Amino acid sequence: MELTIGVDVGGTKIAAGVVDPEGKLLEKVRVETPATTAQAVESGIVAAVRQLMERHQVASVGLAVAGFVDEHRSTLRFAPNLPMVERPLRKIVGEQVGLPVVVENDANAAAWGEYRFGGGRGNHDVVLITVGTGLGGGVVLKGQLLRGAFGTAGEFGHVRMVPGGLPCGCGNHGCWEQYTSGSALIREARFLARTRPEEVGGLLALAGGDPEGITGSMITSAAQHGDATARDLLADVGRWLGEGIADLANVLDPAAVVVGGGVSDAGDLLLEPARVAYAAMLSAGAHRPHLQIVAAELGNDAGLLGAADLARVP
Repeated sequence: MELTIGVDVGGTKIAAGVVDPEGKLLEKVRVETPATTAQAVESGIVAAVRQLMERHQVASVGLAVAGFVDEHRSTLRFAPNLPMVERPLRKIVGEQVGLPVVVENDANAAAWGEYRFGGGRGNHDVVLITVGTGLGGGVVLKGQLLRGAFGTAGEFGHVRMVPGGLPCGCGNHGCWEQYTSGSALIREARFLARTRPEEVGGLLALAGGDPEGITGSMITSAAQHGDATARDLLADVGRWLGEGIADLANVLDPAAVVVGGGVSDAGDLLLEPARVAYAAMLSAGAHRPHLQIVAAELGNDAGLLGAADLARVP
């Protein structure tokens, strides 16, 4: 049984785990890493891998990193939340641990994990959409991870949904993640709390009366306990999600869209409005099969599990 190590590289901590070919996580460790320098992050990765190598015989290592990874799955070109630019991680980490290393974008790795072991298993054409602080994802078509010519496919969050719309951190306006993300959800809730506080009394109470104290988990909790305004806020994000999925369906024609990320903790309070909006907006929807919109199953381990599995894929 070939074991591999998957590593989820974050800005403040690194999680690494030993994974078997069936996607079972045999052991997991965490290493706290102040992301002050590229070398500090790389040392954290190596330390986590070596911890696991002391107790398990493993064949290879997969790294899941938030950022642009080159087409050779070797070099991290740029990471928005790490002090790393043009870092040849495959070479650096591989030389220190003595194992083959594969580097992959974290959302791509998570998409592969959900395709192999989570909400997308059983389908050969799967899209993962992660609705967290921003909006990301990955694509698996015919059982192959779609990376694009330069390794940067799957950046759904920066597809322009509203020409001239809300400004985005990427420099453009009207990007999908400005309407479908945890940040969008919180922005709208805080705006309501400032301008129409009588409509969000429950949320304001949870936040101690401070609109800026409203968080995404508060909104989800309030919605799950029947708060009508919180449910409407989630439904609005879900509507934007479904409309975007309809566009993706026209381009990629997947069998299933798996929705993960922190906002997906709301379950059907998010997904059911997305399904309704998708069905309403799908081109010629009465004359074609409809894809499934399902919840992700692997949680925060999706990237780690996917990276570990990609490390054994030829």
